[in-house]
Amino acid sequence: MIKDKIKEVPGLLFVTDSMEFMSSAGRRRMFEQPWMKEVEELHREQKHVEAIRAAMTNPDNAKAVNVLRHQLMQLHDIRTTLHSLHTHVLLDEVELFELKNLAYLCNISRTALSDMALGHLFTLPDIRPVFSILDPDATGVPNFYIYDSYDARLAPIRQQMKVADDGRMAELLAEQNTVQQQVIEMLCDRLWPYSEALDAALEGMAYIDFTMAKAVLAQSWNLVMPDMSGEGHYFKALFNPRLKQHNEKVGLRYQPVDVDLSQGVTFITGANMAGKTVLLKSVGLAQMMYQFGFPLPAGSCCLQPVDDVVFCIGDEQNEMNGLSSFASEITRISEVLYRSQQERLLVLIDEPARTTNPVEGKALVQALATIMDSRDSVTLVTTHYSQLGLACRRLRVKGFVEELVDTPLTAENINRFIDYSLVEDDSDEVPHEALRIAEMLSCHPDLVSSARQFLNH
Repeated sequence: MIKDKIKEVPGLLFVTDSMEFMSSAGRRRMFEQPWMKEVEELHREQKHVEAIRAAMTNPDNAKAVNVLRHQLMQLHDIRTTLHSLHTHVLLDEVELFELKNLAYLCNISRTALSDMALGHLFTLPDIRPVFSILDPDATGVPNFYIYDSYDARLAPIRQQMKVADDGRMAELLAEQNTVQQQVIEMLCDRLWPYSEALDAALEGMAYIDFTMAKAVLAQSWNLVMPDMSGEGHYFKALFNPRLKQHNEKVGLRYQPVDVDLSQGVTFITGANMAGKTVLLKSVGLAQMMYQFGFPLPAGSCCLQPVDDVVFCIGDEQNEMNGLSSFASEITRISEVLYRSQQERLLVLIDEPARTTNPVEGKALVQALATIMDSRDSVTLVTTHYSQLGLACRRLRVKGFVEELVDTPLTAENINRFIDYSLVEDDSDEVPHEALRIAEMLSCHPDLVSSARQFLNH
């Protein structure tokens, strides 16, 4: 479920926090969204989001959309009440009101969906009988009261209470409470057969709220649905929503990238600041969003489901458990190797073995790539190691383009002169740009010149 992945997946919390829900039930439904691996399930989610997005942007549906939104805004997550009804726990008047209100909202929502030509996709149960049971006087409003018409004894008791003195009032209150309790028992017995339909109504409306929130997000962020008709695995103009919005806010350029994934291992090389880590996070987030039924942050894409997405990104140090960065990282990678024997994974590893000595680090990267290249998984590995001597596919971030520099280079404006595009690279060397960039950033000249001497030895 999404709630189990939020802390694990970089950027997923930003996505869920950015969604606009009408109800707490819709938000709860989002957190309970299951991980989907079947193409048929993913097609269904696509169809639902696209249909409701089209309906919401159709001016002819404006009135029905507003009606539906209003009903969802009144929706309460009454699972506790529904559980009590399921298990034959006697309800109180507040809980009976909750059931009546749910029936009221569901019935109006059914009509609104029909007016939007969505009734065949979002099927809500017909629970008008529930409303009728709780509205014996046909008031048509969701308020609940133990009406006189429920029991012939109530009207005379209540009439006498209007003129009774204190001595008589206690006796009449006791009589009224006895009758009302019997009415509640009768109502619970009559409502119990509709308990599953009421469950379906709540979950159905929560799902509609969740789907509408996805459609609104798609419209706001210009998200797309993936093409699942082919066997490819690629993104055109992939972007990271959080970084894109941040860059736009502070006036920095943001460059989407194209990336074509393939089974086996693909190395991604490029100088520091070239966006390699962001690329891994963006690919992983997009795959996660895809398999949770979201539209995706790209211009277009073609994806296939995997069993899971595994991140080995960032500082893996776990001080609470006494693990060093290397120990935590190598433990994580070992888990990946075991899991990939039975599962098809999308594995994203950022500069493995960078915290150990270069000789052993390079050997570990070579071993990791050799093993994962034979597995039925897609593995992206960023690295600064050269001459790995492996036949794995290599992509290079184009990186710093000195010809574009038209002003003095600073840490604040260097983003303008980096090309984040990926190109196929047959070389077994990693780019060497660090010293030139350091020099252009007016780094201390002794550091740059001394480094060049060591580099040329």
